[in-house]
Amino acid sequence: MEKPVEVPKTAPILPVKGGVLFPNLVMPLILTDEESQKLVDDVLKKDRLCVAVTQKDQEKEKAGPQDLYSVGTLSTVMKMLRIPDGTMRVLVQGITRVRIKEFIQREPYLIAEIEEIEEFAEEDVEIDALKHNVLSNFKEVVSNSPFLPDELAVVALSIKEAGKLADFVASYMNFPVEVKQKILETVGVKERLKLVLDHLVKELQVIRVSQEIQEKVKSEMDKGQREYILREQLKAIQKELGILDEKEKEAKELREKIETKNLPKYVKEVALKEVEKLARVMTGSPEYTVIRNYLDWILAIPWNEETEDNLDIKRAKKILDEDHYNLEKVKERILEFLAVRKLKKDTKGPILCFVGPPGVGKTSLGKSIAKSLGRKFVRMSLGGIRDEAEIRGHRRTYVGALPGRIIQGIKQAGSKNPVFMLDEIDKVGMDFRGDPAAALLEVLDPEQNHAFVDHYLDLPFDLSRVLFIATANVTQTIPPALLDRMEVIELP
Repeated sequence: MEKPVEVPKTAPILPVKGGVLFPNLVMPLILTDEESQKLVDDVLKKDRLCVAVTQKDQEKEKAGPQDLYSVGTLSTVMKMLRIPDGTMRVLVQGITRVRIKEFIQREPYLIAEIEEIEEFAEEDVEIDALKHNVLSNFKEVVSNSPFLPDELAVVALSIKEAGKLADFVASYMNFPVEVKQKILETVGVKERLKLVLDHLVKELQVIRVSQEIQEKVKSEMDKGQREYILREQLKAIQKELGILDEKEKEAKELREKIETKNLPKYVKEVALKEVEKLARVMTGSPEYTVIRNYLDWILAIPWNEETEDNLDIKRAKKILDEDHYNLEKVKERILEFLAVRKLKKDTKGPILCFVGPPGVGKTSLGKSIAKSLGRKFVRMSLGGIRDEAEIRGHRRTYVGALPGRIIQGIKQAGSKNPVFMLDEIDKVGMDFRGDPAAALLEVLDPEQNHAFVDHYLDLPFDLSRVLFIATANVTQTIPPALLDRMEVIELP
């Protein structure tokens, strides 16, 4: 192969970072170290020749002989430009492959003995086939890569020599530095073409996979944008026709229910805020279900609904006599209790506690009282309860949270003044989850229960209108503070 210049026996060594210079190709370099800049200044005064050799460690500032590959490219410095920031920009053109035999100078820059590497190529059908494959794959890479100009494919087609074609393609492809160096060191043209083709195919596969991912993402984005536009158009059409979508329709129905239901002012304000929050939350979100359940409970609880008391003592005596035989002293005490309530309707009298063995009629007496007063009757069994949340409810942050059994009983009754029977109050237990008996103190205290706050609702509810009646088999296991709030009536 004819060379433009004669290869010298010694030449300055120019370390190159982040790239490999191939013969017959041009590479721009930015030099920051003083040694390389002095090297360029000196060669420009002489024959402009130097050997561009790639560094093994790209981060090292000053490369020694051990930091450089043994094969580089004899090149000529075509242009040089000094920049005000102290750096130097150089344009070098590769001439031929050379091997470094021995370094003969280290300061101020490296100089080494070199020898030219003659490449060998045999013209045969396999090389022609390899050239054809390299060109077709390179053309496809160029057409699909936004970083490579289309003119490169035209230039590649005009290159007749197989070795030059391999160098040209390797130079412009985004191969790792180690791969490019291996291609530079491969003397045989056939092996070099195979190496270039192998990495070219891999690069093409990466490009194809990237395009598939991009098309998939774009398709999903287009689908999402299309659905969004259609939804917005649907909303606009529905608004124009006065038709509300399901979510807005639900929010409107809830607002109407809140406005029509006889709610206390503080409850109404909270409920309307929750409806506004519900309108902003996606229907598939877990928070949506939590808010909706909370609003359903607020609307289901009788905040101001109550039944009118029937305080006819004669009627009450008749009902008690019909429902229970004997128990004269007990019935007399119940009638006295009702008579006091008739005389003073806003009285905060004691809570009755029927004590007696099982089967003597404690629960049925409570039902009779409710029947005589014309109130709803709710029974809550306290036997075996050990969790305070059974009384006060769970906070809404918990999954599956519900109000306590007091509020559940009020909802079941449908009025805020039922007869509420606390059955088996002597069998309330306690463990690490809290003391239900302590929670019952607030429920049964006339001075506190007008603003009972359930953890789930987190709103005060008036329990002062509820007539609580407790039952027990013995009084010894009832906590003293709880027993002190009740009037014990023993049944024989």
